[in-house]
Amino acid sequence: MKPLEWAENKVRILDQSKLPWEEVYLELDNYQQVAWAIKEMQVRGAPTIGVTAAYGIALGAQGIEADTKDEFLDQLHHIFEVFSSTRPTAVNLFKAITRMEEVAWGEDIPQIKAALIAEANKIHIEEEQATKCISEYGAELIKDDYTILTHCNAGALATAGHGTALGITKTANEQKKRVHVFVTETRPLLQGARLTTWELMKEEIPLTLITDTMAGFFLHEGEIDCVIVGADRIAANGDVANKIGTYTIAVLAMENAVPFYVAAPTSTIDLELLSGYEIPIEGRSPEEVTYIQGVRLAPEGVEVANPAFDITPHRYVTAIITEKGIIKEPYKTNLKKITK
Repeated sequence: MKPLEWAENKVRILDQSKLPWEEVYLELDNYQQVAWAIKEMQVRGAPTIGVTAAYGIALGAQGIEADTKDEFLDQLHHIFEVFSSTRPTAVNLFKAITRMEEVAWGEDIPQIKAALIAEANKIHIEEEQATKCISEYGAELIKDDYTILTHCNAGALATAGHGTALGITKTANEQKKRVHVFVTETRPLLQGARLTTWELMKEEIPLTLITDTMAGFFLHEGEIDCVIVGADRIAANGDVANKIGTYTIAVLAMENAVPFYVAAPTSTIDLELLSGYEIPIEGRSPEEVTYIQGVRLAPEGVEVANPAFDITPHRYVTAIITEKGIIKEPYKTNLKKITK
């Protein structure tokens, strides 16, 4: 499965909004389509968003017709701004844009265009390699016959690679450890019910789907050995932004003495933000809450709040699993060491 790839001056994506009912691949031939795919969550997950944006910028650059390098760079700057405005929380997006800006130089326009394609491919390869390392480090924490609780989707779909939280589970399964995964449905867009279950079933890994509100019950009953989630941004002190509902599970895990692990590449760490309070939280459409797959659930005119993410304070995080190793407190010191 390749949920994202560069294909002959097009960006080819697996439309995650159609899963699990249809496996629809889209070939996007202009940067506006790629930006729309990010904004409308046809692609999602912090690392995947970053890689997709890089490819989208490279694609947009190929279509620029300019007589001078200055004119070309002016149009390219507009493309950067379009992608910057798509989604605010995942820092991978902004890191990818910065890297693309840094390589947008050269003696002539063809050289710049080639450099942008090369950098986008490099970002993708780095994310793929990072998820493999994360999976190997994380699998060291998984014992035989473990039951793992995960929230949202942090597999190949979300990472443009092997996966982070799900990558660890897949690697443990490949090591013949008998693992079972409890998957929260992840309201409002059901990334757990639609995407995580789909990925795990493809890997033939045993799973149990539960509603978000059942997590506390199973943690209290002693049926969960550990929790593993992904992340969209990690602040310098170890506070974690992840899908709404993550904070609730982290508190419940600590209450029941269950380890709570965050699996994420270093590209998701943002040392410029001192704590999670500084992480911008995306607010999304009320219709995501009042409807499921086009079916209205709530009365017309009801007031809706729909934050896409929440912040889990670092005191609830047992460890952060990165491609450079397993990081524990003090996060402020140890995260800085691995991102130098």
